[in-house]
Amino acid sequence: MYGLGWSAVKALPEPAARALGRTIADTAWRQRGKGVRRLESNLARVVPDAGPERLRELSRAGMRSYLRYWMESFRLPAWSKDRIRGGFDPEDVHHLTDGLAAGNGVILALPHMANWDLAGAWVTTALETPFTTVAEVLKPESLYHRFVAYREGLGMEVLPHTGAAAFGTLARRLRAGGLVCLVAERDLSARGVEVDFFGEKTRMPAGPAALAQQTGALLLPVTLWYDDSPVMRGRVHPPVPVPPSDERAVRTGVMTQALADAYASGIAAHPEDWHMLQRLWLADLPARDPRPDAGPASGRPPAPRDPKTATETGTATETETETETT
Repeated sequence: MYGLGWSAVKALPEPAARALGRTIADTAWRQRGKGVRRLESNLARVVPDAGPERLRELSRAGMRSYLRYWMESFRLPAWSKDRIRGGFDPEDVHHLTDGLAAGNGVILALPHMANWDLAGAWVTTALETPFTTVAEVLKPESLYHRFVAYREGLGMEVLPHTGAAAFGTLARRLRAGGLVCLVAERDLSARGVEVDFFGEKTRMPAGPAALAQQTGALLLPVTLWYDDSPVMRGRVHPPVPVPPSDERAVRTGVMTQALADAYASGIAAHPEDWHMLQRLWLADLPARDPRPDAGPASGRPPAPRDPKTATETGTATETETETETT
């Protein structure tokens, strides 16, 4: 299905691809499957004063945004460099360029908003800056290799999810003054950092904060959104500082909460562009087995994998990734 979508959508004219994405989104929204219902439940936390009708409007807009992501991603390999450069207009990008110029490495940490792949392609094209990210080895492996080739074709270095080995490679890239990009607002392990997010508790990956502390790299939150134009918008938020504490866990907790707060500001302003169709808050997740050898529990029904990448790290020497769709 992914292969057929890639081939067919890439060949369509852009207006036709947008219309197709909207049709698919509206059909899925009317069917009110688990993903749509979960999206509305998540949006109810983001927009607590929204009534049922408003939540339905937001979830419909959310599905259209989600399918816009897919239509754009299927077509990105066929976009010219000029189209990529003109397809994204970020604010405050000086935080990124200044950080790279300083030579100490930069970590961009994003939530699942708008089109992360387009933002990455813009970085490699408009800024002519390669970067490194991580991806879970999907099944079947042919699908994983297709997505790796797709992202590498956009100028990204994609590391397989291999725990401590991936973390070590990311750290080396940062120490060499490089750029690392991680989608990192959802933790599926039992080892994430507990944070307050829209007034409730959830866990987020410790990886971005751990990498920043270990390497001295700049940690920058990023949020993305769409408007009515073909151009995606975004903002590079101010750097997250390392707090003055002797305890690594305290530093990691404070920094991860700062990421959560930056994500929340962007999501609250553009809730329809947050593609969170899964359970996120602890109140929605089943109880986890506290035994250290029990393994992570995803707390979700079986589903196809989504190549949007989410990092999750339990310790300063371990990085894990998990990706999923509805």
